[in-house]
Formats: sequence, structure tokens, C-alpha cells
Amino acid sequence: MFLIDDLLLAPYKGVKWIFKEIYRLTQEELESESEQITQALTELYRKLESGEIAEEQFDEEEQVLLDRLDEIEALLHPDEEEDSELDDEFDRNTAITEEQTLVKDEK
Repeated sequence: MFLIDDLLLAPYKGVKWIFKEIYRLTQEELESESEQITQALTELYRKLESGEIAEEQFDEEEQVLLDRLDEIEALLHPDEEEDSELDDEFDRNTAITEEQTLVKDEK
């Protein structure tokens, strides 16, 4: 019986293994790109401090690198972004409630 089960599930297990490998390789590639961006930021700061680039150029290049780093972090840790959004929404609702309370107290 187990032999039949193994034979029937073999295609499923093979496809599952392929998707796991794709996921693992994607994670490794994103982590590698993240490290490269961090090194590029370090080099960019060094150039700014040594006067090789102007502050305007630094700001433009830094923003591009930081945006890409944020995208990578969101892909690597999607749950943290959801938690952060929920925290932001909670903070906004709390601020609105506090404002409403202050307005009522003033009346």
C-alpha cells in the first residue's frame, strides 16, 4: 500500500521540491542583492565624505538604493510589513480618538 502511495504522490513531491528550490534560490538572490546595496551605500557615503560627489547627487543615488532595499526587505519579510501597516493604522485611529476626546473636553 505504501509503495502505491509513493508512486501516486511522486509527481506531487517532485513539483513541490522544484518550487521549494525556486523559493530558496530566490531568497538567496535577494539577500545577495541586499548585501550589494548595503556595500553600495557604504561606498556612496565614503564618496560624499571625501567630496567626490555633491550632496544632490548623493541624495538621488541614496534614494534609489534605499527604495530598492525597502522593496527587497518587503519581499523577504512580508509579514513584518503587514504588522507595520496594522500598527500605523492603530496609531492613526488612536490619534483620531484622542483628538475627538480633546475636542469634546474643550466644549
